[in-house]
Amino acid sequence: MDIIKRLENEQMRLDMPEFKSGDTLKVHFRIIEGDKERIQVFQGVCIRRHRGTTGATFTVRKVSDGVGVERIFPLHSPFIERVEIVSEGKVRRSRLYYLRDLKGKAARIKSKRAY
Repeated sequence: MDIIKRLENEQMRLDMPEFKSGDTLKVHFRIIEGDKERIQVFQGVCIRRHRGTTGATFTVRKVSDGVGVERIFPLHSPFIERVEIVSEGKVRRSRLYYLRDLKGKAARIKSKRAY
């Protein structure tokens, strides 16, 4: 078992910022198309964080042209360039699946910082 833990620790990324569900994130994801490579930015609200060692994931949701789009990212993926925290949300749940049924202003999340 010691060998497995050592391999998992080698694969883990330590440069990820601390974020939680309710935060608005910008995920810079590297996409390889043929022999070309580009960075695609996916900005949305983190609605779920699945913790674990190398299998940890997080789900980001955004509304694009009136259609809700959710994407699940592996936390320790080498294809993620960086993750930026745009704003911190004030929520009392860890899974924000109720946002799927809301539209417009009802789907907003209050900001953690009061200005």
